[in-house]
Amino acid sequence: MSRVVIVHGVRNYKRGLSATSAADTLAATWAKQLIAGYRDARLEHFAVPEITAAYYADTLHDGESQGATPGLDDLSPSEQRAVLHWLSALGMPNELAEGQSWGGLPLRQTLDLVARRRGVAAQTLARIAVAFMPEVYSYLASPSRRRRAQEAVAQAIKDSGARVLVAHSLGSVVAYETLHAFDGLGIEVFITLGSPLGLSGAVFDMLDPAPTSGHGERPPELRHWINIADAGDLVALPRRLGDRFPVDAHEETHMALADFHTLNMYLACGLTAAALAPHCAS
Repeated sequence: MSRVVIVHGVRNYKRGLSATSAADTLAATWAKQLIAGYRDARLEHFAVPEITAAYYADTLHDGESQGATPGLDDLSPSEQRAVLHWLSALGMPNELAEGQSWGGLPLRQTLDLVARRRGVAAQTLARIAVAFMPEVYSYLASPSRRRRAQEAVAQAIKDSGARVLVAHSLGSVVAYETLHAFDGLGIEVFITLGSPLGLSGAVFDMLDPAPTSGHGERPPELRHWINIADAGDLVALPRRLGDRFPVDAHEETHMALADFHTLNMYLACGLTAAALAPHCAS
């Protein structure tokens, strides 16, 4: 049976578990969701691939719990600037007084204005910001953590022998850089889910290799790169990743109202199963 490596996004740190146990726990959960996705796509005649989880969350934490979520005021100045870049991508506030700069507003006020423009609750945007940005910044701002995360993903690929790599959220950033940093991994199919790779300022401009003339490089050896975005995903920005990367196919649909951006939601969607099945046939 074919094997697929899946790279998780934020909020997957498993306190008290070894990296191996954490990976096994995640893989068991994702397998159930992927089975649901194959059913959603009516692909029961295809064998669902076995899953290897690439677990790197422990490299971004120093043993601290992933329990209580911090508030906006707990974000560092650098993290708050990253949040402002994200809010800018969501949509500039248009309620500003003449001559006023949106970037000069307090973070909470900017968040409230963007929330009203997008028609979502300000608490929702705040929750995403404090869940997403600290781990993104922890990865991108620390060369040692960045390298350890990439090594964890590369090792999972090598150990599995997989030719298909699926990566969600921040995991798509880690996976993208890993494919560039390590030779001979053998990945031929790359499927990105809810990816923020193209997010200006907070992610795109900090990538390694650095983008050239506004475009990111295609990882070597790839035959297919498929991007999938939930139309309501507030992290997958810009959703059409092909505007900035050499993506071969982009799929987009409305998946969920309350559970948007989660990996479980993406794996249970028929679009993901349809992207995987042709490349995982035995």
